[in-house]
Amino acid sequence: MPFIGGVGIPEMLIVGIIALLLFGQRLPEVARSLGKGMMEFKKGISGIESDLENATYASSETPSSRPIPEEEYEREELTAPKFEPPKFDLSEQETSDTAT
Repeated sequence: MPFIGGVGIPEMLIVGIIALLLFGQRLPEVARSLGKGMMEFKKGISGIESDLENATYASSETPSSRPIPEEEYEREELTAPKFEPPKFDLSEQETSDTAT
Protein backbone atom coordinates (compact mmCIF):
# COMPACT_ATOMS: atom_id res chain seq x y z
CA MET A 1 0.00 0.00 0.00
CA PRO A 2 1.83 3.13 -1.16
CA PHE A 3 1.64 6.10 1.15
CA ILE A 4 2.76 9.70 0.91
CA GLY A 5 6.00 10.09 -1.03
CA GLY A 6 6.47 6.39 -1.71
CA VAL A 7 6.42 5.30 1.96
CA GLY A 8 5.09 1.75 2.01
CA ILE A 9 4.34 -0.87 4.66
CA PRO A 10 7.99 -1.91 5.25
CA GLU A 11 9.06 1.69 5.85
CA MET A 12 6.15 2.28 8.23
CA LEU A 13 7.09 -0.87 10.19
CA ILE A 14 10.67 0.38 10.56
CA VAL A 15 9.43 3.76 11.84
CA GLY A 16 7.11 1.96 14.29
CA ILE A 17 9.93 -0.22 15.64
CA ILE A 18 12.22 2.80 16.08
CA ALA A 19 9.42 4.67 17.91
CA LEU A 20 8.87 1.66 20.19
CA LEU A 21 12.58 1.45 20.99
CA LEU A 22 12.89 5.19 21.67
CA PHE A 23 9.75 5.75 23.71
CA GLY A 24 8.98 2.27 25.09
CA GLN A 25 6.51 2.51 27.97
CA ARG A 26 5.94 6.22 27.36
CA LEU A 27 4.62 5.57 23.84
CA PRO A 28 0.91 5.86 24.87
CA GLU A 29 1.64 9.19 26.60
CA VAL A 30 3.51 10.48 23.57
CA ALA A 31 0.71 9.39 21.23
CA ARG A 32 -1.90 11.01 23.51
CA SER A 33 -0.01 14.30 23.67
CA LEU A 34 0.53 14.20 19.91
CA GLY A 35 -3.21 13.67 19.39
CA LYS A 36 -4.06 16.56 21.74
CA GLY A 37 -1.62 18.79 19.89
CA MET A 38 -3.20 17.91 16.57
CA MET A 39 -6.69 18.65 17.94
CA GLU A 40 -5.58 22.04 19.24
CA PHE A 41 -3.97 22.80 15.90
CA LYS A 42 -7.20 21.92 14.05
CA LYS A 43 -9.25 24.07 16.46
CA GLY A 44 -6.88 26.97 15.89
CA ILE A 45 -7.10 26.60 12.12
CA SER A 46 -10.91 26.42 12.20
CA GLY A 47 -10.97 29.52 14.44
CA ILE A 48 -8.81 31.42 11.98
CA GLU A 49 -11.02 30.28 9.08
CA SER A 50 -14.18 31.44 10.86
CA ASP A 51 -12.56 34.80 11.67
CA LEU A 52 -11.61 35.23 8.01
CA GLU A 53 -15.15 34.35 6.88
CA ASN A 54 -16.67 36.81 9.35
CA ALA A 55 -14.29 39.55 8.27
CA THR A 56 -14.94 38.85 4.60
CA TYR A 57 -18.72 38.88 4.87
CA ALA A 58 -18.80 41.82 7.29
CA SER A 59 -16.67 44.01 5.03
CA SER A 60 -18.61 43.10 1.89
CA GLU A 61 -21.57 45.23 3.01
CA THR A 62 -20.52 48.77 2.23
CA PRO A 63 -22.70 51.85 2.51
CA SER A 64 -23.10 51.86 -1.26
CA SER A 65 -24.38 48.27 -1.31
CA ARG A 66 -27.21 48.91 1.16
CA PRO A 67 -30.50 50.23 -0.24
CA ILE A 68 -31.29 53.86 0.53
CA PRO A 69 -34.62 54.38 2.28
CA GLU A 70 -37.01 56.50 0.21
CA GLU A 71 -37.24 59.27 2.78
CA GLU A 72 -33.49 59.95 2.44
CA TYR A 73 -33.65 61.12 -1.14
CA GLU A 74 -36.11 63.24 -3.07
CA ARG A 75 -37.47 62.24 -6.41
CA GLU A 76 -37.76 64.97 -8.96
CA GLU A 77 -40.68 64.71 -11.35
CA LEU A 78 -39.33 64.92 -14.88
CA THR A 79 -41.70 66.24 -17.51
CA ALA A 80 -41.36 66.66 -21.22
CA PRO A 81 -43.34 69.01 -23.45
CA LYS A 82 -46.42 67.48 -24.99
CA PHE A 83 -45.80 66.19 -28.49
CA GLU A 84 -47.90 67.82 -31.16
CA PRO A 85 -47.58 66.39 -34.66
CA PRO A 86 -47.00 68.88 -37.46
CA LYS A 87 -50.15 70.16 -39.10
CA PHE A 88 -50.61 69.00 -42.64
CA ASP A 89 -53.26 70.43 -44.90
CA LEU A 90 -54.34 68.09 -47.72
CA SER A 91 -56.01 70.86 -49.69
CA GLU A 92 -52.70 72.72 -50.08
CA GLN A 93 -50.97 69.51 -51.22
CA GLU A 94 -53.60 68.82 -53.89
CA THR A 95 -53.43 72.35 -55.28
CA SER A 96 -49.63 72.26 -55.52
CA ASP A 97 -49.77 68.90 -57.35
CA THR A 98 -52.25 70.17 -59.93
CA ALA A 99 -50.37 73.42 -60.47
CA THR A 100 -47.25 71.73 -61.77
